[in-house]
Amino acid sequence: MTIENNRKADFPIDDQFIQRWSPRAFLDKEVPEELLFSALEAARWAPSSMNIQPWRFIIARTKEDRERFHSFIMDGNRVWCEQAPVLILFISEKKGGAHTFDTGTAFGFFALQAMENGLVTHPMGGFDKEKAREVLDIPDHYQLHAVVALGYQGDKTTLTPELQERETPSTRRPLQASIHEGKF
Repeated sequence: MTIENNRKADFPIDDQFIQRWSPRAFLDKEVPEELLFSALEAARWAPSSMNIQPWRFIIARTKEDRERFHSFIMDGNRVWCEQAPVLILFISEKKGGAHTFDTGTAFGFFALQAMENGLVTHPMGGFDKEKAREVLDIPDHYQLHAVVALGYQGDKTTLTPELQERETPSTRRPLQASIHEGKF
């Protein structure tokens, strides 16, 4: 199933929004520093409440650092994410009421720029947050959000048969199912 057949916008939007998805198959190919930092630079320019910029990015791109991340990632994600050449933990300083919203926006900017750079991203919530906090020495005044796998898209045949079946862009519910006008 191709993206064009599987994903249709209800209203006209830029193709980047439909083309972006979260594959699990990664090539064993290093991500050049300039492409990684280009995507992080885009995240830096995300809007934030009162310009607090609460987001922080903990990057694992060496074998040793990735193995440290693997220690707190749940098995269901480890089975595929160990192939990703870069893992990034998105966290936010617990300042202001919008730190989680702002950090999610930063991830969106990051993911779209990564795609423009020829890379794919896959965010994961399936990790032990307390173990990650301990392993990475993260202070208590930061909230942990997602580990993001980053790299070049690989062939789905490198995945388990169960994951191969899921290795396709997902659909979205119709826009009207998400809109409540005036009140809920």
